[in-house]
Amino acid sequence: MQKVTTPSKRLRILLVDDHMVIRMGLMTAASDAADMEVVADVENGQDAIEAFRKHRPDIVVLDLRLQGMNGIETLRALREEFKNVRALIFSNYAKGEEVFQAMKAGASGFVLKEMPLDRLLEAIRVVHRGEQYMPAEIAMRVGERLLAQLSPREVEVVHLLARGMSNKEIGAKLGVVEGTVKIHITSIFSKLGVSDRTQALIEAVKRGIVQID
Repeated sequence: MQKVTTPSKRLRILLVDDHMVIRMGLMTAASDAADMEVVADVENGQDAIEAFRKHRPDIVVLDLRLQGMNGIETLRALREEFKNVRALIFSNYAKGEEVFQAMKAGASGFVLKEMPLDRLLEAIRVVHRGEQYMPAEIAMRVGERLLAQLSPREVEVVHLLARGMSNKEIGAKLGVVEGTVKIHITSIFSKLGVSDRTQALIEAVKRGIVQID
């Protein structure tokens, strides 16, 4: 008996960009791809929320610079109402701070408009699988932004923590009293959003501040 295969469901995309030419280009690229379709295209954040309510797309492709609500505010509003929104930022702008804030708001990936469109289509597929899409050149900027959160001395303390040193040993190594080390560690915990050494080291590894072989 011959097996009958049915075509897989297309990825449903909501485009949010205030430039019509950009939206038209993306719609053309998506329509040429057999596995995706654009269910709505809008030019601002409020319309994006309304369109999401109506269409419940699989992926939101979102510009950062929008009139009224910006992309990050739009993403926060979408995630507050719909929780597990999968959003891919597609922007001309990718300063470390902007990328960091977008990812913090819940973006699943970031693609620059100067990149070839096939990179965007690849990113859409990756994000739809529940993975993150972060090109190396953008990840580097995020790493620099995250690294900048810690002072040079705090980075040094994190490296010594990674070597398993106690506060007293770190103080001796750095030539400071143990109380000063405790102040540095408290600051590190606060900046990394953690409450103990183990979590601090895990977060530091994630952010590329330290490497553990």
